[in-house]
Amino acid sequence: METGVVFNIQRFSVHDGPGIRTTVFMKGCPLSCLWCSNPESQDFAPVLLARDILCQGCGACVKACPQGAVTLTRKSGRTIDRRKCDNCFQCVAACLYQSLTICGQTMTVQEVMDEVVQDRMFYKNSGGGVTVSGGEALAQSRFVLALLKQCQKEGLHTALDTSGYAPWEKLKSLLPFVDVLLYDLKHLDPAEHKRTTGVDNAVILENLEKAAKRSEVWLRLPLVAGFNDSVGHVKKIARLGKSLGVEKVSFLPYHEGGIAKKRHLGKTGDIFIAKAPGDKQILKLKDIVEKEGMKVTVGN
Repeated sequence: METGVVFNIQRFSVHDGPGIRTTVFMKGCPLSCLWCSNPESQDFAPVLLARDILCQGCGACVKACPQGAVTLTRKSGRTIDRRKCDNCFQCVAACLYQSLTICGQTMTVQEVMDEVVQDRMFYKNSGGGVTVSGGEALAQSRFVLALLKQCQKEGLHTALDTSGYAPWEKLKSLLPFVDVLLYDLKHLDPAEHKRTTGVDNAVILENLEKAAKRSEVWLRLPLVAGFNDSVGHVKKIARLGKSLGVEKVSFLPYHEGGIAKKRHLGKTGDIFIAKAPGDKQILKLKDIVEKEGMKVTVGN
């Protein structure tokens, strides 16, 4: 049976498509967005998360680490040398306080389905279903295709959340099994897109145009103040959406959860300082989209 690497299955989600949903987060992403709220999703392999606030200083992880990557002192507390760590996760097994955890696990389609079908009643009553997200779901397209097919067999509404950065054939193969496509746009300017995500947006825009002819699409814009929240840029997003006949534009104001997660991953370099636009700016942008004849929502 097809397997994939999943880093979270979030039940009772109301921000990833219509109704109450279960969101399956696939691990691995070809983008490296500076503001990423889920930096633990970027690597394709399972990774070690260290929540030092939960550490009680017992030293069990130090003894368990065969590489000598974990040290503990009264002055500095616990330190993990990520250069020595080979992600054997023996420290996780030894930790008594859940301050060390593994992000990412290999799962079969059936194992994922066993979880998502538990909430079938909530899907039915709310018009919800299953959303496959990431990371980048298209990076594990074979697994995602098998999962979406099984969801369809079970009569579950499906949504796919993607940046669209993949060969068209991968996205095309999934669309027959997707009821609504949640398409993330970071920035329309190619240079800004590459500067902040590491990749050009040409393929993303090409795939969007093709997908909009085959599927119901919601355009999703992660709003970052001073980056993509200008009146001119949002007006272009609205006009693009209208020209392609998409269902609506969704504003997703930036939240700072990714900053703490980077520290849990041991990423101590420069932290991208970002913030969401103020409420007045969001309302202004919402009005602009509506004046362009497009439906717009905030948060979903």
